[in-house]
Amino acid sequence: MDEQETESGRTLSGAVYDVVGIGFGPANLALAIAIDEHNRSVEPAGQVSYVFVEKQTKFGWHKGMLIEDAQMQISFLKDLVTLRNPVSDLSFVSFLADNDRLVDFTNHQRLFPSRLEFHRYLEWASARIAGDVRYGSLVTDVRPVVEDGDVVALDVVATTEDGSGTDAVFRGRNVVVATGLTPSMPAAMSESDRIWHNGQLMDRLSSETVRSASKFMVVGAGQSAAETVECLHRRFPEAEVHSVFSRFGFSPADDSPFANGIFDPATVPVFFNAPAEIKEMLLDYHRNTNYSVVDTDLIRSLYASHYQEKVSGQRRLHLLNMSKVTAVLPGYDSVQVEVQYLPSGDVTSVDVDVLVYATGYRPADPLRVLGQAAELCKCDSENRLRTELNYRVATAANVRCGIYVQGPTEHSHGLASSLLSNVAVRAGDILSSLLAERVSSESLEAFSSHG
Repeated sequence: MDEQETESGRTLSGAVYDVVGIGFGPANLALAIAIDEHNRSVEPAGQVSYVFVEKQTKFGWHKGMLIEDAQMQISFLKDLVTLRNPVSDLSFVSFLADNDRLVDFTNHQRLFPSRLEFHRYLEWASARIAGDVRYGSLVTDVRPVVEDGDVVALDVVATTEDGSGTDAVFRGRNVVVATGLTPSMPAAMSESDRIWHNGQLMDRLSSETVRSASKFMVVGAGQSAAETVECLHRRFPEAEVHSVFSRFGFSPADDSPFANGIFDPATVPVFFNAPAEIKEMLLDYHRNTNYSVVDTDLIRSLYASHYQEKVSGQRRLHLLNMSKVTAVLPGYDSVQVEVQYLPSGDVTSVDVDVLVYATGYRPADPLRVLGQAAELCKCDSENRLRTELNYRVATAANVRCGIYVQGPTEHSHGLASSLLSNVAVRAGDILSSLLAERVSSESLEAFSSHG
């Protein structure tokens, strides 16, 4: 595609895309697939053009937690497409067939694939989309394009990492923001070789600091915390692992059939249209389906290890329950951690070689990503984006282009917003909205031309 110089000296693609996607994880990958399937079914004039901009140099999704044998917590049927289009050729089942593992997976008798295999499915699907993905490009601004007082398009400015020092600008009639989750750590904590978030686990395992460690500490009570504890305990059989969490013990996730209905696509409009107090009630009731909870089999495995070490007298796994970290003092060759036992208030100092925060993630702030275009968006009293049921952001009256978000909508759309459970159906909802807006715009232009 030809490029030209703009007045600011940056390069601008000659085309105006129907969709410019910011971020290319599972959410926008599902959207790209939905668009491709639509484009295959219509004449060229009805097709949707798109480009996605991704800061990673190649596709990857939580690669730091691809622990061997770690299982997904959702069914393989909740892939990128099946709940929207069960006959898609980009389903997890199609991936298995393409890799000659369909019968083997069936014989495995599991609904939940390993995290590694599901990641390979995502990579497989990302390599099969027809549109353009610009990897290694960090979005630095989104600028409104104004004609006759109306915002008719958005320029997504991205800095490339090819060493050229040149920005690329992608003009879109619609922008879809899906920048995923950001690791959550205490605000005052700085990462180092000895202090880091568990999202980097697999990358850190081969470091000299980790390989020579004799004492680890993991802070957190959820699935990723328990997986990190189990991984370090198994990988380093001579090392101690201290697990710190404020609960009495690791709590099991409520994955019962009725409770799992909170993630169903049909629940989204019900939740969206509920009064604010009912939304809060539902979020509180069912938080134990996703937050600070652990798979039951993993809990049993950790308990078995803990108990066996009590029997043998060779304690390596230390569960510091009902406790919290009150101070962290990094040193040259260790980290001193102050841990308070909540029932008594007593504080114990523990010197460790590596401190890992498995304290979860938070959605990336779309307002920061949107840059100048953020001023066009309407927010609620808590500065959260106001979105429609179709994930389109409410904007100023003079905005004729669309801004959509995937992910930071738990307050409006429910618990599945940042999870894989609804990505396929949500992609279809966004595409339907894009197509409906196109028809509406074309009808308005036709009416105006005949006025």
